Amino acid sequence: MTETLRPRTPTRLLDVDALRGFALFGILVVNLAYFASGYPFHLVADPAHGSWLDDSVEFGVRLLFEMKFYLLFSFLFGYSFTLQLAAAGSAGANFTARFVRRLGGLLVLGGLHAVLLFQGDILTTYALLGLVLLAVHRIQPRTAVIAAGAIVGVMAAGMAVAALAGVELVTDQDAALAGGRASTDALSGGLGSVIGEHLRSLPAMAGSLAVQGPLALAAFLVGLAAGRRKLLADGIGRHTVALRRLQLAGYPIGLAGALVFAICGGTASPAGLAASILTAPLLVSAYVATLLRVFATPRGGRLARALAPAGQMALSNYLGQSLLGVLIFTGVGLGLTGDTPPTVVPVVAVGIFAVQLGLSRRWLARYRYGPAEWVLRAVTNAERPPMRR
Repeated sequence: MTETLRPRTPTRLLDVDALRGFALFGILVVNLAYFASGYPFHLVADPAHGSWLDDSVEFGVRLLFEMKFYLLFSFLFGYSFTLQLAAAGSAGANFTARFVRRLGGLLVLGGLHAVLLFQGDILTTYALLGLVLLAVHRIQPRTAVIAAGAIVGVMAAGMAVAALAGVELVTDQDAALAGGRASTDALSGGLGSVIGEHLRSLPAMAGSLAVQGPLALAAFLVGLAAGRRKLLADGIGRHTVALRRLQLAGYPIGLAGALVFAICGGTASPAGLAASILTAPLLVSAYVATLLRVFATPRGGRLARALAPAGQMALSNYLGQSLLGVLIFTGVGLGLTGDTPPTVVPVVAVGIFAVQLGLSRRWLARYRYGPAEWVLRAVTNAERPPMRR
């Protein structure tokens, strides 16, 4: 009798899950501003909230969060892909079909997320780029890093040329402000109005992915290379010197580029984008190096264990963040869109994430997977997986 070979469950790495949890928080801080006001979608500030404190908070978010945390999330996507490959083991012949089904499920979830909850969805992009990752999964780590560097260089050069040519992403300030007002009013309405605004915004969101998509792919490739080298699986003992160097180089260079990005107005400026594209990977690397060194300490280990459950069910938490954003800010829920100053948005983000940390820990004490992870696993394996532990 021939025994059916089944893929093993990928080994969970505490540091990987904790880093993913940290990335979730950074993504929440950035995304929540788009629920609080319709103006950011049009690359202009909400004129109703222009105090020095509001401006300072928005500047801080651009400096430390914007254009950074989706890179970390993308890096971890590439790293986790290598864990899935390894877990396939002797059933590797079926891995391609299973992974394609997984990407198909992710595409459907992303499409529903973009229409119903948040038009700034990244899951559909991940699903499409995942096909590229699958196609090149045999690439050598060194080649993957070189390819990632080339992508980043080309993107930064393109933005620099656009800046030198005087290209402006906001060509009509009055029209952008009018669009921001219309989007804010739409998000303040009922479910039909919110969904209508999401659908109207999708073409503009697709345009923004022309920048985010290639950079996410570059991060995928770096994550793939790191996973092949098992850089996060062996502890930081033999990587201490490298982590210190990442901090010493990443913080000054990364923060300098982030400062240019923030001063130039963030994603509304080609010059700012060029600076961020070049330097954000270094700042993210410094964040990761710092966290890995912290996680290796007794107190840091407790922090890692607190973050890990949220990262283990990252898909459910990502979708949950958008659901809470809709319920807290739009007219579907409390109707706070347009009435919440930028100073309050990060506070709400901290509150949401704190709730998610607690709920994730309790959920995983009883269940094997988060709700969205269970659905995606069912689609991937074409069977109903056991839910309870």
